[in-house]
Amino acid sequence: MSVVRAIPAKKLINDPLDVVNEFIEGLVETYPGLNYLEGFPQVKVVFRADIPCGKGTYDKVAVISGGGGGHEPAHAGFVGEGMLTAAICGDVFSSPPVDSILAGIRAVTGPKGCLLIVKNYTGDRLNFGLAAEEAKTEGFDVETIFVEDDCALPPPRGIAGRRGLAGTVLVQKVAGAAAAAGLSLADVAAEAKHASEVVGTMGVALHPCTLPGMGLADRLGPEKMEYGLGIHGEPGAAVTNIQPVDDVVSHVLKKILSKETNYVPIPPGSRVVLMINGLGATPLMELMIAAGKAVPKLLVEHGMAVERVYTGSFMTSLDMQGFSISIMRADPSILLRLDAETKAPYWPVAVEGNRPPTKLPVPIPPSRSAKSSEPRKLPLKLNEQGKLLKAAIEAGANAIINIKDKLNEWDSAVGDGDCGSTMFRGAKQILEDIEKHTILCKAACIQLQTSSHSVVMPKTWAEALAAAIAAVKKYGKAEAGYRTLLDALIPALSTLEKELDSGSDPSTAFIISSAAALDGAQSTKHMIAKAGRATYVSAENQSSVPDPGAMAAASWYSAAAHAVKAKKYKH
Repeated sequence: MSVVRAIPAKKLINDPLDVVNEFIEGLVETYPGLNYLEGFPQVKVVFRADIPCGKGTYDKVAVISGGGGGHEPAHAGFVGEGMLTAAICGDVFSSPPVDSILAGIRAVTGPKGCLLIVKNYTGDRLNFGLAAEEAKTEGFDVETIFVEDDCALPPPRGIAGRRGLAGTVLVQKVAGAAAAAGLSLADVAAEAKHASEVVGTMGVALHPCTLPGMGLADRLGPEKMEYGLGIHGEPGAAVTNIQPVDDVVSHVLKKILSKETNYVPIPPGSRVVLMINGLGATPLMELMIAAGKAVPKLLVEHGMAVERVYTGSFMTSLDMQGFSISIMRADPSILLRLDAETKAPYWPVAVEGNRPPTKLPVPIPPSRSAKSSEPRKLPLKLNEQGKLLKAAIEAGANAIINIKDKLNEWDSAVGDGDCGSTMFRGAKQILEDIEKHTILCKAACIQLQTSSHSVVMPKTWAEALAAAIAAVKKYGKAEAGYRTLLDALIPALSTLEKELDSGSDPSTAFIISSAAALDGAQSTKHMIAKAGRATYVSAENQSSVPDPGAMAAASWYSAAAHAVKAKKYKH
């Protein structure tokens, strides 16, 4: 019987047991406004460095939150004037101990008292609750609110209630701004409690998180995704096949705003705040795509206008691949607090202020050299040379489309594996609009326009190719032998000029020069790259394949040559 061994996850860490401690060390080194308590690493308390520690003189309500590590930047990254006064950190996915929470309360609480904001998990409730009771016996004025914004699981949830998720960060901001404004503890607690009651969150993940020092865990597999995972990787509400993000966003919004559960009292016609929260391993590109889809869906599908959008990673789950969406009712008092200034390092900047109802793209300024604002069009009827050119362009574009996968394969060995896909997109665009120019074609076009010949002669095309090559050399800083597309085009130009000078038929000269292009492209297997991303790749890898760019150039050149030959013989 074979034994399956777990593959350790790759992590840039030291001892897995020290990751939270070392995160805190890096955080306070990075941000001068943050400090941590003596007793570290057993006592993991990050607090505002501008507050006299333990003096009991802070003249505003202290706002304290915290929880297990692994959710960074939450919560220590939100410590700063206008947000949290202190954050209590536990080990990865472990509630901070009572002694640490009590130490944080003692460190920053003054005569106006402190508010504890606690995510609704049993360990956090117990430990923060015990610390609060002990602090009260020491004479501290303490209030506690619990955030349970999870909307993924159906009611009833028994005595455990709903989980606290990324909506907690919005509640922390409301409370911190209220405290900074000088409100009493009762008023700060009331605003925070109200904010917690009008926010809902639900997450979706493609891959669960991996604990430091543990093996890779992928219970979902390559084709599945899961709705409603907890931020500790606990199973969620449903496992489904991977869906387009349009469908994912619609489903999540529908669950958060469900009339059946009525978790979040936000009726149609309301104004809302939207948070798209990365769970740790989701590229910003994907988060922004989700944000861009969620705003119009809230308006069209739910009748809600979005007043603020916060997109980024606020409360993560180590390296979980996915995101959560939080919706909060945008009461005027809540917007006031969310827009208030804060020095918390991980609260997003440049988000405050009213959003326009819709954003329309601004027209592109016209070219200064254009004689008319009318878009250029193909003539109604092409002359013979025009037909030849059109055939050559279309053949070259189709040749690129046909070898997309092969170009990607070659580029995977010497680059980032997208040469074929990039060329494919360009070729498709050329076929859609025959007048689109690359830098190569643009330079060639200028040469043709400035040619002294009244009729475009075969040698004029050679001159245009020479101008195109010169432009690529100028802006790409490449030369022959650098393992680029020039190693296909320069031999092609040399052969074309030689054949035309010897009196060869132009279309035959074109065919012969295309063979030189293919030979030149193949010869790049024996070259060491001196330009482009291949310069970072080993010589061994380079020698295994020809340069993808050179092969692409040779392919379209050859296709164009044969198309011209076929067109001429047809007539």
